[in-house]
Amino acid sequence: MVFRGTITDAPDFDPAADAETLYNAMKGIGSDKEAILDLVTSRSNAQRQEVIEAYKCSFGKDLIEDLKYELTGKFERLIVSLMRTPAQHDAKEIHDAIKGAGTNERCLIEVMASRNNNQIHGMVEAYKDAYGGDIEEDVIADTSGHFKKMLVVLLQGTRDGSGVVDADLVEQDAQDLYAAGEEQWGTEEAKFIMILGNRSVTHLRMVFDAYEKIAECSIEDSIKSELSGDFERLMLAVVQCIRSVPMFYAKRLYRSMKGLGTADNTLIRIMISRSEIDMLDIRECFRLKYEKSLYNMIKDDTSGDYKRTLLNLCGGDDDLAGEFFPEAAQIAYKMWETSSMTKVQLRPTVRPASNFDPAADAQALRKAMKGFGTDEDAIIDIVAQRSNAQRQEIRQTFKSLLGRDLMKDLKSELSKNLERLIIGLMLTPAEFDAKMMKKAMEGAGTDEHALIEILVTRSNEEIHAMNAAYQDAYKRSLEEAIQSDTSGHFCRILVSLVQGAREEGPADIEKANEDAQELADACNAESDDMEMKFMSILCTRSFPHLRRVFQEFVKCSNKDIEQIIKKELSGDVKNAFYAIVCSVKNKPSYFADRLYKAMKGLGTDDRALIRIMVSRSEIDLFNIRKDFKETHDVSLHEFIQGDTSGDYRKTLLTLCGGED
Repeated sequence: MVFRGTITDAPDFDPAADAETLYNAMKGIGSDKEAILDLVTSRSNAQRQEVIEAYKCSFGKDLIEDLKYELTGKFERLIVSLMRTPAQHDAKEIHDAIKGAGTNERCLIEVMASRNNNQIHGMVEAYKDAYGGDIEEDVIADTSGHFKKMLVVLLQGTRDGSGVVDADLVEQDAQDLYAAGEEQWGTEEAKFIMILGNRSVTHLRMVFDAYEKIAECSIEDSIKSELSGDFERLMLAVVQCIRSVPMFYAKRLYRSMKGLGTADNTLIRIMISRSEIDMLDIRECFRLKYEKSLYNMIKDDTSGDYKRTLLNLCGGDDDLAGEFFPEAAQIAYKMWETSSMTKVQLRPTVRPASNFDPAADAQALRKAMKGFGTDEDAIIDIVAQRSNAQRQEIRQTFKSLLGRDLMKDLKSELSKNLERLIIGLMLTPAEFDAKMMKKAMEGAGTDEHALIEILVTRSNEEIHAMNAAYQDAYKRSLEEAIQSDTSGHFCRILVSLVQGAREEGPADIEKANEDAQELADACNAESDDMEMKFMSILCTRSFPHLRRVFQEFVKCSNKDIEQIIKKELSGDVKNAFYAIVCSVKNKPSYFADRLYKAMKGLGTDDRALIRIMVSRSEIDLFNIRKDFKETHDVSLHEFIQGDTSGDYRKTLLTLCGGED
């Protein structure tokens, strides 16, 4: 295995001299923290163990105890943890995760899912030495259900390490996983535990590929659909580590630092445990996925000696290189390959109500609105729990039975965001999209993000229906409105998309290779020529075809299409092309990101929130929920609950369909 760490053995190592340096740094009043961190982070873990022994021999004192006494806070935790062996460090992390009230399930998941057999065995022994107990017994006592069973399997450290792959067993395992999950009501969790907990990494990668062909969806999507809670998170972590341990850690590091506050325990644990294994690969994955170096993220999110120590472990600023990593191109290629093979099963959160009676619903809505006051709960319970087709029947029946316009009554009885949300639900999808396009262009400014989101994500059929609804409602073509409100290449992109003429069908391999080469050649052309070439391909080819194009583009250019768009383009043109690429890769993930941006920070973009929740509730909001939780480490339900209030919140949570 090629060494990809950032911390190596120091040359001309002298443990006695190091011990004396540390002793001098701590004697007297105060301590020389800079000397301590420079020495500790420039020695390998094996060398640090020799320094500990030399310190005791020379000064009759315990180095770790002295460090604990002299240092404080996060800096102390980081330096002391660096002085422990990897096995001791893992054992302490597990012990801290399960001791006392409450359990840190995320720590258990991260450590257990990512360690190899030797690391697991070392941790088990170190735990027994340090705490006099059995780690398996302690984990069993503190966890439950299938989550507990999978942890126990992983604790055995018996994953097949032979590297030998039996093709027949690959097909059998893929078929068994499919039969245990997607093919039946309920899930046979034991089969998932046995296969994912014991088979070799190479074998499982082939199983995942075979599974996608059988199920027409990725193993991750099946796990999200079939499992839940900590067990779901553990199994997803195992799958992610099978695919790429560095990418798994890149995501964990990003989550530990994004937003307000820092998950310092997670940050410390990962930076220490991977510094002598694969930190260089983690850095590459981090920059590939987040367009920012790990070094700069740490620099922006931490301070003082703590920051300096972490940056030493990180080992360098990849943004200074200025170019895309050749190694990262291989990861990007695999990501597009996985995307092109995966057929996601879209799942809504709102379905047609059983025993539907439009007359009874119409009467109930009238009762909720007549007289003084309005029964908002009754309105929400009906409108948010009927399909759009059923709502249209209610609209028609309301007029037939009562001679009244339901939409006008709702507008007069409701107000603000609740009114906008309920009215949005009562419109047909085409009417709603047309109204959202109109709102995005009316008034002083233009909501370019809304225009992009709608036109990029709708099918040809949906765009044609929206065009007709816009013409009917506003007596003007949508194309004319776009041309009046936008300009330049951005206008041309939107006009191209609003034709609803995107090709449909699977990828044409030969044509995909040609398109990829044309895009690669365009990257060296003038800006205008590049934008026109990108538009001619990105706005017209089918999504399955574009997945193949973007995959082959990596081969042609040794760069990822997302990186090129972000680096070479700007403004609304960049945003439009980037949205197309994100939608092609994973449309639910694109919407999950849009929802996160609508609610994060101060204030809420209610128009975006309403638009997405209404338009996706009968298509793929369940998938969006799952991607939201996986990407942002918080559920969509929880985010909505914390960012909205009253009947508006109740309606949104009903559409959301549950807590993950």
